Parts: sequence; C-alpha cells; structure tokens
Amino acid sequence: MAVAYLNLGTYVLAFVSLALAIIAPSVQAHIAVYDEYWTQRQTEALRRTLESYEPDPLNVTDHFNYHSALAMETTEAVNGTRRELRVVGGGRKTIKKRGGRFQSLNAIDKCWRGDKNWAKNRKKLADCVLGFGRKTTGGKAGPIYEVTDASDNDVMNPRPGTLRHAVTRDRPLWIIFAKSMVIKLQQELIITNDKTIDGRGVSVHITGGAGLTIQFVKNVIIHNIHMKFIERRAGGMIRDSENHFGLRTESDGDGINIFGATNVWIDHVSMRNCSDGMIDAIMGSTAITISNCHFTDHEEVMLFGAKNGDVIDKKMQITVAFNHFGKRLDQRMPRVRYGMVHVVNNDYTHWQMYAIGGNMNPTIISQGNRFIAPPEEDKKQITKREYTPYPEWKSWNWQSERDYFLNGAYFVQSGKSNAWSSTPKNPIPRKFTIRPQPGTKVRRLTKDAGTLGCKPGKSC
Repeated sequence: MAVAYLNLGTYVLAFVSLALAIIAPSVQAHIAVYDEYWTQRQTEALRRTLESYEPDPLNVTDHFNYHSALAMETTEAVNGTRRELRVVGGGRKTIKKRGGRFQSLNAIDKCWRGDKNWAKNRKKLADCVLGFGRKTTGGKAGPIYEVTDASDNDVMNPRPGTLRHAVTRDRPLWIIFAKSMVIKLQQELIITNDKTIDGRGVSVHITGGAGLTIQFVKNVIIHNIHMKFIERRAGGMIRDSENHFGLRTESDGDGINIFGATNVWIDHVSMRNCSDGMIDAIMGSTAITISNCHFTDHEEVMLFGAKNGDVIDKKMQITVAFNHFGKRLDQRMPRVRYGMVHVVNNDYTHWQMYAIGGNMNPTIISQGNRFIAPPEEDKKQITKREYTPYPEWKSWNWQSERDYFLNGAYFVQSGKSNAWSSTPKNPIPRKFTIRPQPGTKVRRLTKDAGTLGCKPGKSC
C-alpha cells in the first residue's frame, strides 16, 4: 500500500512539474513580477485542479438532474394541492402567497428562497449549489463582513469597510452590504480563498475599471450582484492579499476572470457590457457552476480555455445551468477548449453568430435547454466547431437531449452517446442515466435569472 501511495504522489508531482514547465512562459496573466508568493499559489492551484477533477462526470450530471426532477415534482405537487383547495366548500378560496417569487421550480433556488428568515440564515445558501461546483462553500467557515463604504480609492491599502479590503483578507469571510451601492473599481478586484460576495437584500452594482479576478485560489461564491461597463485598466501596484501586493499588467476587461481556480460558484448575477469576456475560466480552472445569471448586451459571453496549448484544461469541468442568455448577445455561450461542460436548462433567446462553440475536442452535454434561433436563415445552427475539419470533430462528444428548438434552431451532434462517461459502471440502453428536465419547462426554471429583489423578513 505504501508503494501505491508513493507512486501516486510521484505521478502527481511529475504532472504538476510538467504543467508548470508547459505554462510558465505564458502564465503571467497580468502578474508582472512572478515572485515566490505567486509561484507558490500557482503550484498549489495546479494540485487542487488535479484533486478536484471528477473521473466519472456521469455521477455529477446525474446528481444535478435528480435534484432538478425532485424540485419540480415537489413544487408541482404543492401547486396541485393549492388548486384543489380553491374549490373546497363550493367557492373560490384566495391563497396568500408566502412572499416574493420563491415558488421557482429551479432546484438551486428552491433550496433557500422559501425561507423568510434568509437574511438571518445567509450561509444556508452554501448548501444549495449543484453541478461541478457542488463542493463550493465560499466564506461559510468565517464571520460576516459588512461592506459600508462604496469607494475604491486606494488599491494598495484599501480602507476597512470597502469591498477591496474584504476580499483581500487572508481568512474565510461571508461578505454582505450595509446598503445599496455602486462600486466603481479603479483596478481589477483580486479575490482570495474562501470568500462569499452576497448582495442579497440591497442593490449592488460593480462597474468601471476591470472586474473580478479569481486567480490561483479556491472556494469563491459570487451571488446577487450587477456587473456592467467593465473596462480595461493599465494595471500597476495592486494588493492581492492581506500581506502581499504586486505589479499587475493591463487587465483584459473581463467581468469575472477565473484563472487556475477551483470550486467557484457564480449565481444570480446580472451582467452586460464588458470590454472582453463576461466570464472566462482558463488555465486549469475546474469544479465550477454558473447558474441563474442573466446576460445581455455583449459580443463574447463565456470563454472556457484560453489557448490550444493549455492542456491542463483537459481537467476543466463546468456546469452552466438555469441561465438566461438574453438580448443583444453575439456568441460564446460558452466557447470551450478541452474539458467538459454540462449545459443544462438554460434559456437561449438571442444569438447572432452561434450559441455553443469550441475546438480542441471538448465534451459538451446539452440537456433540456430552450434555443430560439434568430430570424436570419444562416444563423439557425446552435453549434460551431472552430478551426477544425469534419473528419476531426465528428468524433467529439457533443450531445443533445431533451432540448427544445424554436424558430428553426438546430444542434449538430457528434460522437457517441454516453461516451463522455469515462468508466460507466453499468452500460445503459438509453442515452443518459437520469433524464434532465425538458427544454419546454425552461421558461419557468429561468424566470428569475439575474439579480433578485430580496427583502429581509420575506421569502425571496
């Protein structure tokens, strides 16, 4: 047994060393000086990438679809009972709603939105994530930190009470906001391990210089904030943790940049108008769920995997669920290199070039989405394999099940059904073990995508 552990440790060390050697020339990612601090963070991040990889992704997609079906069944059962109560006694009975719009059929929302005491039980949210990011807990293990100051005047020595001060602390924190505010960032906001940014109960808008950077860290939740008009910034000396700062080069203008990070959950975020991508996940980022978000007014929405040479992205696994891809979007919802993406129960109401694309043989499982094609006849195809001839991509595993196609939309499949499960324990006669909720139900599943107007003392 000791020999077996030794061999595994040797393999992991060799893999990490190889990965470091491969990516070292191109890994800078706005880090102008790659000092001992950043080298150590990168090494630890690569180890976490290997540890977070799910060798049998079928377990994760089944887990997601099971909970989606369970939430749908229980909600419909309650609604059915209420319909029956309306005619009891020979007359109509008015049924008072339990506040808000919490009666979503969405399995993630159903986990917490019915609790009128959500503001006192904020950390319950961390128990609700599904998909590949299901182990993300954010700042659950730490205290509440209340942001009271919307300024971002000093990126080197941020003032206590600001968001920048909160996210650079070297301990778990659950970050909330004392009031509604607009935070105009001066430079990219670099987030450390074990943080939750929770905008419920107020209206928080993040705008201006650069966006959120989740780089070589783990365990981050971003919830219920607006992000808009994110711009490039020239860089400079920026604090990246409580006890370290460094020189950064020009930022890309991404809304949220996930770089070499693991266990990340982005939920109920409204995004529009970023200079580059809205959400990028690159360089070994994995164990990610992006859910309940609303995207509008942008060209390139999501990029998963930045370069063909970044083979570490073969370990990338991401769930994209319950999102609404809305008006004035062009492409990349998402665009994928390597890795595996479970695209499930999203509402695609607009695209100009394509909805889902990729190259370098990614696995894309599309389940129960609604796709409404644009009116132009040459834009009906949902999928796009970029820079790759048919003889190569015909074996890629791009599968569609229970998707709902409108206005001539069509998904070009490839590969073999169930081939995306690396080691299926029991061969199955149908495509997938647990079937997803059908695309015909997506409008209800995504009706509250984007930020929520939650009020303390009422269900959300």
